[in-house]
Amino acid sequence: MTTKKYVIGIDFGTDSVRALVVATDDGCEVASGVAQYPRWSKGMYCNPRQNQYRQHPLDYTEALTEAVCEALRGCEESVREGVVGLSFDCTASTPVLTDSNGTPLALLEEFKEDPDAMFILWKDHTAIAESDKINEVAKRWHTDYTRYGGGNHSCEWVWAKMLHSLRVAPHLREKAYSWMEHCDWISALLAGDTTPERIARSRCAAGHKAMWHEEWGGMPEWEFWLEVDPLLEVFRGHLFSETYTSDHSAGGLCREWAERLGLKEGIAVGVGAIDCHVGAVGAGVRDRVLVKVMGTSTCDITTAAYDVIGRHTVRGICGQVDGSVLPGRIGFEAGQAAFGDIYAWLKRLLGWSLRSVADMPDLESKILATLTAEAEKLPLAEDDMVAVDWFNGRRSPDDDPLATGALLNLTLATTAPEIFKALVEATAFGSRAINERLADEGLQIDEILAVGGISRKSRYVMQTMADVIGVKIKVVRSEQACALGSAMNAATAAGVYKSVEQAQEAMSSGFDGEYVPNEERHAIYNKLYARYRKAAYGE
Repeated sequence: MTTKKYVIGIDFGTDSVRALVVATDDGCEVASGVAQYPRWSKGMYCNPRQNQYRQHPLDYTEALTEAVCEALRGCEESVREGVVGLSFDCTASTPVLTDSNGTPLALLEEFKEDPDAMFILWKDHTAIAESDKINEVAKRWHTDYTRYGGGNHSCEWVWAKMLHSLRVAPHLREKAYSWMEHCDWISALLAGDTTPERIARSRCAAGHKAMWHEEWGGMPEWEFWLEVDPLLEVFRGHLFSETYTSDHSAGGLCREWAERLGLKEGIAVGVGAIDCHVGAVGAGVRDRVLVKVMGTSTCDITTAAYDVIGRHTVRGICGQVDGSVLPGRIGFEAGQAAFGDIYAWLKRLLGWSLRSVADMPDLESKILATLTAEAEKLPLAEDDMVAVDWFNGRRSPDDDPLATGALLNLTLATTAPEIFKALVEATAFGSRAINERLADEGLQIDEILAVGGISRKSRYVMQTMADVIGVKIKVVRSEQACALGSAMNAATAAGVYKSVEQAQEAMSSGFDGEYVPNEERHAIYNKLYARYRKAAYGE
């Protein structure tokens, strides 16, 4: 009798880690466990006023252990024995300085409380000056190493962050030897060897966040980096030229972590990847289909065959990388720096008096629900107020972390529901701008697959999105698309399936919601969108 096989997909989010136990034959989600990052949840090592967001490596290892053990605790022994592999997705770019053993500097006694020795979370914006310098040199260099990253190296990405740490923390320079993305370190750690020169580096993270590309043999030449800043010399010879797609194994689970997690030693540890890319895998991404991961911000992911894009590079997105989403296809990433965060801002703004004056914190939770109900009743007209959605800068199209949002056409008659309606429409307009840039560059989008909390919680937002963009949107059934995508990658890395596409076909969760554009409203939104473009881009 054939033993039923299982894999564990592990999703490292911004606030917590989730472990999902999945059957490889039909994608049945058997059990899950979730654990918060203990230090992060207390706000340690962060300074929001300076856009500094750091996470201690112990948060990752402790929460990982708790989440996996919780998931397995509810499983029968046959399930635990049937686990053949595990794989990861992580936020990115979330890099850390390491020593020559590949140990994050924050795990060394002398740096255990030093934020600059910790993982620098994706949304940390302390490295704007460094990203500006990298982009300035790239634009005058004989090769523009940013061309596959949308023409820009963001302050959210690895080289800017690592240079910033070296600049502001000279005491780290003696021990700094290499750097690792979170997804690279965690897979290497569980495989039992974190030596920087030997670990399996993620194609997804390296290509989208570190300017890696086969065209120039891996990383940009060292003369380029020394022109940016001689401090980067510390990394020479300690990085990599080869990368791996997420259908590969980074090695077998080492004895230490097998005992810690209660799993068999030697099972496959998959090469990790960026959370939104893996979420797209879990959702069922394919060519001409955009997966939209909708939460506090958005990530927009699609793929294309080599002959569709050729050597053309798409302007103003977050990168295009061979194999970053599905091996054998070009993966594309774009996104909005603020989405649900904008709605949360309005909730906090309107709730200020409830918290501070009337002392009624219980009512604040009802604000968004009430705003939604009232906004849905409002008529739609081409002279409605318009907002610009860049409340946390602009990610795509055309990255600008200093861009700001706006509310236009305010009068003394403007109501809170009207403002909320305009903000929801603005986030939909920002999404449409991304789709149009992709289409302008040769990537037509026929359908959108939505994952994330907003896609499941707000019919109003989702219908507005469909009406604005004019494309059908399907909501993915699984509430854990990222963890499910990691499970699909794990099943492929473990050899259960020959390709990620085969794993997708067998393990997909399907859909449980659909939004079809209202053509009459879409026609009105075309005129409102033209006003948005004029306000945002001066067109």
